[in-house]
Amino acid sequence: MKKIILAIATVALLQSCIVSTAAKAVKGVAKVGYKAVKGTVKGVSWAVSKAAGKIDEDRIDGTWKIVGAYNGSFEQFSNDPNPETSFNSDCVEGYDQIIFNSRRSKFKPVHCSTEKEDWQKYDFEFGKNPLTKEKENYIDINGNNYLSVIDINNKTMILEGSLMPKLSFSGAKLFLLEKVK
Repeated sequence: MKKIILAIATVALLQSCIVSTAAKAVKGVAKVGYKAVKGTVKGVSWAVSKAAGKIDEDRIDGTWKIVGAYNGSFEQFSNDPNPETSFNSDCVEGYDQIIFNSRRSKFKPVHCSTEKEDWQKYDFEFGKNPLTKEKENYIDINGNNYLSVIDINNKTMILEGSLMPKLSFSGAKLFLLEKVK
């Protein structure tokens, strides 16, 4: 009789531990999911968390279309409970894009998908950004323009800085780019 009562008590105790642990895990995953994505622009999500550590330079390679711009810094964006994007392309055909060639460390900004811009040299760095004074991934363009690389994955890239001069005058500093296939 003692063994049966002990077995039932042990099962009840273990079951309550498993349920509470599972509940904590689900709650934690829900919090992480909320913090990892904060809004979407045309089906593309804005990542909120900054990349921890060095990003591989090969990830930047390819053609990136600009789909969103936020008026403010990354810090302001992450503290904004309801951020809104302010990017509207003036392109009738095509789109604003940037082509990166990581092997040659060159990029080409392209307005409305026309190929009239020249290739510009850049350096992809991980270290103390001269502009923000923070240790982060950044792109140094001609030694006088610095773009912070917030995050890059196989679909999206988020850059902070003076990427498009025409939008910088209105206060846009944070840009969401989508990889073009």
